[in-house]
Amino acid sequence: MISDISAFIREHTRVLAPAHVPEIRLHLADDAVALWEMTEEQLGEMGLPPPFWAFAWAGGQALARYLLDHAEIVRGRSVLDVASGSGLVAIAAMRASAASAVAVDIDVFAGDAAKLNAALNDVVIATSDIDPVGTPTDAEIILVGDLFYDRDLAPRVLEWLIALERDGKEVLIGDPGRTYLPRDKLEQIAAYDIPVTRALEDAEVKRAAVWRLHK
Repeated sequence: MISDISAFIREHTRVLAPAHVPEIRLHLADDAVALWEMTEEQLGEMGLPPPFWAFAWAGGQALARYLLDHAEIVRGRSVLDVASGSGLVAIAAMRASAASAVAVDIDVFAGDAAKLNAALNDVVIATSDIDPVGTPTDAEIILVGDLFYDRDLAPRVLEWLIALERDGKEVLIGDPGRTYLPRDKLEQIAAYDIPVTRALEDAEVKRAAVWRLHK
């Protein structure tokens, strides 16, 4: 059992700055597979999802970079960071003067990681491990990074985001072209070449873009 998730995260990560968002610091892992196996061993469970919270994924870095460079988008507004992982995007939103940010991720480790990372960057965010897809939200801006990798999940997320935008929400997506990204429904508004970990992405640089839904 892992009785203290925050202590586990601090012990098995290093404080590093993501390559494309150097003004933000995060608790990041050096070795994805080793941390994954260690988490399963400590919890006594097999088949756990990868520790997405321990890495700064390309889509999230693109979205964070865009928010920091275009702070007017989130300034004074409430933000929901969906599948937040490390909390990078929520943290970037707060650094860009958002009124509030909720980092939501169904992995319970992610909530602890996001809070630790927020503290590193002198911002305060809320967290949740309840799946938001398909439910209404009070947030004004919905931020989604690297979530279109799963065939079953992608259409659910897209349908939800379309419904939210119809309700007056603003939706921004950060993605390096994951398999199920619905490009035909999206408009690209920015793109970045982002250094990544070859063990995770099978590449050293990923072209990641920021997208919004077609009007």
